[in-house]
Amino acid sequence: MLTELQQAVMEVIWSGGEATAEQVREGLLPARPLKDSSVRTVLRRLEARGYLSHRVAGKTFVYRAELPPQGIAASAVRRIIERFCAGSTEQFLVGMVDEQVLSVDELERLARRARGKAKAGGGGRS
Repeated sequence: MLTELQQAVMEVIWSGGEATAEQVREGLLPARPLKDSSVRTVLRRLEARGYLSHRVAGKTFVYRAELPPQGIAASAVRRIIERFCAGSTEQFLVGMVDEQVLSVDELERLARRARGKAKAGGGGRS
């Protein structure tokens, strides 16, 4: 999962499609005034974890996201299911309903949507 700072950096990059370290630093202002070296460290760590890649333009690294926000969210949820629900998606979803994060109606609507995707050939994991 991403830290709040890492997520903020990713949001700057997602919003523009790609960004240099300086553009990221400026995009974090005024809420997060960081030194250039701190921004570069976060970018390197995100790249090492596979969230970003870069190309070189002149002497400048230009970063782009390797995953959309939904992909990172899905990966985080997958880890939560493994850690807290013994890998059971059913146990996770029942808990979401029990804790009133999802209503039964919302869950049924999502099930219909998932069945529609599966019929259209867009089904994901089993």
